[in-house]
Amino acid sequence: MNDKPVKVWFDGDCPLCRREIAFMRRLDRKDAIHFVDVAGEGDPSCPVDQSELLARFHAEEDGAIVSGAAAFAAMWRAIPVLRPLGLVARNRTVLGMLERLYKAFLKVRPRLQKLAS
Repeated sequence: MNDKPVKVWFDGDCPLCRREIAFMRRLDRKDAIHFVDVAGEGDPSCPVDQSELLARFHAEEDGAIVSGAAAFAAMWRAIPVLRPLGLVARNRTVLGMLERLYKAFLKVRPRLQKLAS
């Protein structure tokens, strides 16, 4: 049974994702986030299809599964040093702007992955 407030699914085959999650793990000094690599077997307990988990960042907070910028914001709220940014992202305008940035990132992600490998 997992008693951590936030669960994060990430693509362990993605060099960018691995670096991001390694950084978040270092910041998560209270061990508040359960990180799940879905690149291999996936997570049978997750109701989201593995292909969607690999295509877009997902997290679960307070029983709700969110993706994209909202998933990053959920993760940030669980890390004390990033919590203020996560709280600001509860504002619809801010979250909308972050989501647009995330979608722009997804367009260049394949090229960045090649550079990071």
